[in-house]
Amino acid sequence: MSIQAVHDFILLHWRDALEISLLWFVIYQLWLRLHETRGSRMLIGVIIASVALLAASEILQLPVLEWLLRNIAALGLFTLVVIFQPELRRIAASFGNAGFFSSTLQNPQTAELLCEMAFELVNRRLGGSIAIEREVPLENWADSGVPIDGLISTELGVSIFHHKTPLHDGALIIRGDRVAAAACILPLTDRTDLDRSLGLRHRSALGLTDETDAIVIIVSEETGAVSICHDGKIERGFEPETLKSRLSELLSLPQNETPAD
Repeated sequence: MSIQAVHDFILLHWRDALEISLLWFVIYQLWLRLHETRGSRMLIGVIIASVALLAASEILQLPVLEWLLRNIAALGLFTLVVIFQPELRRIAASFGNAGFFSSTLQNPQTAELLCEMAFELVNRRLGGSIAIEREVPLENWADSGVPIDGLISTELGVSIFHHKTPLHDGALIIRGDRVAAAACILPLTDRTDLDRSLGLRHRSALGLTDETDAIVIIVSEETGAVSICHDGKIERGFEPETLKSRLSELLSLPQNETPAD
């Protein structure tokens, strides 16, 4: 193929290449955010079943089946929007706040302070929920509580979650290296596949992480167990060092390096 033929081909099809690239980028970004969600298996199943039925209708010349599949495509799209409503809301919010192309980076001391606060609650047999704001703002939930705007400290956390104080019910919301608000009401998850032993703190933490990219630390008053919720998932049974390490990982914080001998 001559250089002139290649040049003519590019001039003729560059718009097609641009369109395909843009579609690929959007689909890839959506898949990155949806593939680990609770509806991802259903999405894969629907896509495989649809492609298989369309291929069968073409190969076997089944016009009624083909007509039916094409006409219910809009209904299927609406169904997928309903299934992935929390995830799509999270993506839209992060896109509106330039979250699509940014990464979360907080003060490296944040993880250590939050770890100290959580295990001081454990030592004092207190329970609590600590929601860490990332790229998606938690303003709506912060407005449901009492504004604090104070630096993160163990003493502040213990004072707030002590069962004799008026702010101990609800969650703390952390923004950067500050406590933005206390006694905040988080949304309860509507999932039915959860362990019945999970209490309101865990269910509200899952509800918030279903809708946003927040990380929530939960300290159980009954058992003293420390858990983390993120991306609609729960991780349990943390010790001080493992909690600090996991928080640093989730918040994209640099790990403390061991000094060389």
